[in-house]
Amino acid sequence: MRQNNLTPKPVPSDTAGFTLLELIVVVFMIGILSAIAAPAWLHFTNIQRLNTAQYEVYQAMQAAKRNAKLKKVDWQASFREQDEIVQWAVHPETVTPATAHWQSLDPNIRLDDETTITPSNGVYKVEFDFKGNTKPPLRRLTLTTKQGGNAKRCVFVSTILGTLRMAKDNPTPKDDKYCY
Repeated sequence: MRQNNLTPKPVPSDTAGFTLLELIVVVFMIGILSAIAAPAWLHFTNIQRLNTAQYEVYQAMQAAKRNAKLKKVDWQASFREQDEIVQWAVHPETVTPATAHWQSLDPNIRLDDETTITPSNGVYKVEFDFKGNTKPPLRRLTLTTKQGGNAKRCVFVSTILGTLRMAKDNPTPKDDKYCY
C-alpha cells in the first residue's frame, strides 16, 4: 500500500497575521522615511536636470564655434524661451532665428536673471566669426529650475578667442552673481 506524503494544511488560528496596530506602525514609519527622502530625491533630480541642460548649452555653443571655423563663415548659438520651455539652435548668422531648427531643453529648466547675454527680439545669441572668435562684451547664460532653489548652472564665453567654460552656483556672490 502506498503512503501519502502530503503535508498537512495549516490550521488558521487567532494568532496568525498582523494586528492593526502593527500595520499602522509600519505605515507610519514608511511615511516618515518617505518625508525625509523625498526632498533629497527632488533636489538630486533637479541638479541632474540642470547639469544635463548646462552640458547641452555648452555643446550648442561649441558646435557654433566649430562650424564657424570649419565653414569659414559666422555662426551663432541662439537661445530662447518659447511656451515656457528653453530652446536652443545652432545656425549660420545669415539664417534668421525664426527659421532655425530649435531643440528643447528639459521643461523644468528656465533662464535665470544672472544671464548677461542681451536678448534681441527674445533671442539670446552667442556669435562666432570665421576664426571661432567672439566680440566683447563676454557673456554668460545661466540656468536654474522652475521649482526654485539656489541651484544654478552657467556657461561662459570667457575670452574673445571664444573660450567656453561651465560653472555652477557658489555660496557667496561675486559682483552680485552666484554663478561664476
